[in-house]
Amino acid sequence: MSIILVGLNHKTAPVEVRERLAFTDESCAETLQTLVDGELISEGLIVSTCNRVEVLAATRGVSGDEGTARISSFLSETRRVPRQFFGEHLYTHADEEAVRHVFRVASSLDSMVVGEPQVLGQVRRAYSNAVTAGTAGRILHRLVHHALHVAKRVRAETGIAASAVSISFTAVELGRKIFGTLKGTTVLVIGAGEMAELAAQHLAGAGASRILVTNRTTETAEQLAQKIKGTALDFSSLPAHLAEADIVICSTAADEYVVTPEMAREALAARQRRPAFFIDISVPRNVDPAVGELDNLFVFDVDDLEAVVASNIREREREAERAELIVESEVMQFQQALRSLDLGPTVAALRQKLEEIARAELKRQRTRLGELTPEQERAVEALLMSTVNKISHPIISRLRRSHDTGEEEDLKAWRNTFGLEE
Repeated sequence: MSIILVGLNHKTAPVEVRERLAFTDESCAETLQTLVDGELISEGLIVSTCNRVEVLAATRGVSGDEGTARISSFLSETRRVPRQFFGEHLYTHADEEAVRHVFRVASSLDSMVVGEPQVLGQVRRAYSNAVTAGTAGRILHRLVHHALHVAKRVRAETGIAASAVSISFTAVELGRKIFGTLKGTTVLVIGAGEMAELAAQHLAGAGASRILVTNRTTETAEQLAQKIKGTALDFSSLPAHLAEADIVICSTAADEYVVTPEMAREALAARQRRPAFFIDISVPRNVDPAVGELDNLFVFDVDDLEAVVASNIREREREAERAELIVESEVMQFQQALRSLDLGPTVAALRQKLEEIARAELKRQRTRLGELTPEQERAVEALLMSTVNKISHPIISRLRRSHDTGEEEDLKAWRNTFGLEE
């Protein structure tokens, strides 16, 4: 048995290649059943996201090259793409390297943004699709569940996901630092930019209870307000409503300052000098930098946010080094568990073989024992099984030692001695 992974990702292939090989959830069930033929490939699952397409398979009695060729052909045929179109972008991993790769993917160590949480859900969904298709067996069951355990350890024992690495998440992080908690805060969105919308959504998810939206075009403001479950305001009323906002997100196409120091000073007085936080994602800037010179008013522009993001990325990279050590220790544990799983059928077959020999011999010699009571019959059976266990114990111990030390010839000799299947 071997574990093989064939795939490509954002590091090895451009988007025009990745999109040609991508699978939908709906297409996975049928295509997985095409992949798993019960001969070369015994189990399989597909992880397909915007950044990666990977086929993970358990093979039976074939070389890594044969398994890789089978999966490459599968991708070419099911996606109707010539192999030469994507072949140079593929990477392949087998056995321990495949296990390590799966653990790193689930732990978000192989993601475009290290530590991003979405990939774990994507791995779960890929596993669910394989279970639905009936192509996940004992090997992939163990591997995926162990991968989920590794990802949980990495998040619990490192700070890999502790720092924001997107502009929108950074806005939430900075807001928390300033206010301590975002519960009950009011957010004012000026403009209808995509980044402003994302930041507002994240702030709402972090506890902001009220979102106000204003834009020069009233219809656009109303559409955005509806999307983020906020309240649209007339743009001319901006100065009056500025005092209500604890957090202001500004993203307009205006080429002048929309929020001036005079407006901010009046809002601050109306707020009784309670702090407010301005996120200016506009270029050119829409919040006059002088606003940040006022006490209790904090202004962050795009460069400020990007500097925080860069610092947080460096911090995640440091934490990723700790996460890699966790992955390595878990790979060793999984490989040991997998070896035990491989030996299980041999041990069971050996016990069965010895029991069959003992029972056959008892049957042959049974007439010599004469008539026995039920209790005596059970005693003879118990004696027989006890003898089988005592004989098999040292043999099984030797099998396990040979298996753990990789002495394949020794294992093969024991199997041949007792006529056991591989």
